[in-house]
Amino acid sequence: MSRAGTPTDNPVIESMNGWIKAQMKCDYNINEYESIYDFIKEYVHYYNHERPMYKLNYKSPAEYTLSQGFKLSF
Repeated sequence: MSRAGTPTDNPVIESMNGWIKAQMKCDYNINEYESIYDFIKEYVHYYNHERPMYKLNYKSPAEYTLSQGFKLSF
């Protein structure tokens, strides 16, 4: 993670954090979860195993990884 006040240290992580926060607010009812940890754990699983991505020919990252002959590590 980046140092306080310097988001340019790691723009990829900062962008992902902003994207997750925006989706939490708009697309999900955060009150359905007992804790933020539970929500993030479920969201990461969705992002890696269920969400189709355009750049991966509409495969999830897990499906694409397996189709390339690699083992899943996440």
